[in-house]
Amino acid sequence: MDIQGKRVLILGGAGLVGMAVARKMMVESPAVLIITSLFENEATEACEILKKEAPQIEFISAFGNVFVRDEFKSKPWGEILSQSDSRNQMIHDNLDDLDDEILHSSCLYKTIVEAKPDAIVDCINTATAVAYQDIYKSNYEVRSEIKKVKSGSDNGKLIEDVEKMMCTLYIPQLIRHVQIFHEAMKLANTGLYLKIGTSGTGGMGLNIPYTHSEEKPSRMLLSKSSVAGAHTLLLFLMARTPNGPIIKEIKPTAAIAWKQIAYGDVKRKGKNVQLFDCVESKGLKLSDSFDLDGNDEWSTLDGQFMKSVFIDTGENGIFSAGEFEAISSTKQMELVTPEEIAESVVFEIKGGNTGKDVVNALDHASFGPTYRAGVLRERALDILKELEEEHDVSSVSFELIGPLSSKLLFEADLFKKTVKTYKNIKETSAKELSEQLAALVNGSQKIRTNILSVGIPILMPDGETLLRGPEIKVPPYKGEKSIPITKESVATWSKDGWVDLRESNMLLWKQRITELFEGLESKNSMDTSSAEVRDHRYWFKDKEINIGKLIGWIFATELDGARIKG
Repeated sequence: MDIQGKRVLILGGAGLVGMAVARKMMVESPAVLIITSLFENEATEACEILKKEAPQIEFISAFGNVFVRDEFKSKPWGEILSQSDSRNQMIHDNLDDLDDEILHSSCLYKTIVEAKPDAIVDCINTATAVAYQDIYKSNYEVRSEIKKVKSGSDNGKLIEDVEKMMCTLYIPQLIRHVQIFHEAMKLANTGLYLKIGTSGTGGMGLNIPYTHSEEKPSRMLLSKSSVAGAHTLLLFLMARTPNGPIIKEIKPTAAIAWKQIAYGDVKRKGKNVQLFDCVESKGLKLSDSFDLDGNDEWSTLDGQFMKSVFIDTGENGIFSAGEFEAISSTKQMELVTPEEIAESVVFEIKGGNTGKDVVNALDHASFGPTYRAGVLRERALDILKELEEEHDVSSVSFELIGPLSSKLLFEADLFKKTVKTYKNIKETSAKELSEQLAALVNGSQKIRTNILSVGIPILMPDGETLLRGPEIKVPPYKGEKSIPITKESVATWSKDGWVDLRESNMLLWKQRITELFEGLESKNSMDTSSAEVRDHRYWFKDKEINIGKLIGWIFATELDGARIKG
């Protein structure tokens, strides 16, 4: 991508790497750089600094927590968790089905849609933001309250702690974050997304000696690595999704440093470190139990805060001279500078190959489809067909790849058993198709039981009678055993996982087959070149409807489910 004249959104742009990326970008003359930060003052200050260095570029600041809805974007995480309404809103936003309300309320969605960027560079440490909410702490709190309930000393805090734990679930948060990203970038017509990721351990292994007071290796660090790895695989999938942006990820595996070296106030989590003292006469006498909260054995040195020499590593905080020398020494995390990362970022965006894009590396290292498997597939299909004929069965669906797949396969099989060919679907009226399929279902217990027994109901032509077994896959269980029936819900359920014998669904099938034939009309039926895969021979060498071919085609075209990388 040519960066000149483009709009570029840098998420986390006021941070250490974000500012280095912005400065490298400025050399390429983008029209607009949108700089975001968690805090408004940081984004504003970053834009002011950069504007002085490149007055010809337009700088726009944006702020807020992109992992929550817009109304919560300025609230500290602890405040969100402290209120029942906001906790339940977070649970809904992360764990319920993604809908327009959740999407349009998201701070991330609004940021991207309003910025309309041609390219996004995501410098937010997503893995840290998600994993450091600390599900392990939530686990201890919930288990403590469960013990109180069991002992009869419940103080009503269990529900609150369970809700807090549900808010800290890592994977649902990450999945929702990626879903919103994908939808927002499609709407904004973003051409490229590049993530600055992390290994979670600064490139070290399970022997990493640094902890957050837990056992070694640190569960918190391994959680961060787990989230970072899951994020990479989700980006790998996003890169294989049609009609989306180009996806890249650069994953530094060393400590990133540094922004500033100075003497001054020592801050942790943005706050000055208060000084405390404890003299021997007030020292704690160790006995049978240890009170983690203490009993005021210490004294607070009012107005006195820690000052020292430090090195500022941006998002990773400030380190003492000793800490910095230890972690950056040989065989520890060692170092990479933000400018080196930024140089690779810009080179990758411009189409260069740094060899540092892990999404591309996964593409090349992962084991894709093979020629041998393609050859053997034909033999497997032949054997399956022979066994179907030998045992007089139709092997249609066992509901292993989803109720939508099963619904479509069963409907296609009903057409195969009645009208036989694609042409007959096209030329038979919807009313007659509905009647024929219903007669087949009513007249064959074997066909009915094969469908109903794998959890797929059958909606009869009247639109009111539903045949079902003890299990149904759609609608899925979402905490309620009884669900109101409306026209809208029936339309959704029949589309997602019911064999639908109504005329309206027959019209949809006729439309599909018409589109199939129209696609073939533009192709030369005598063409024997390698230009087309689904040519006349592909469709018509089978004397009857081939349900696997037909549903595969629907997946790839109507449902936008085509694989784009071999």
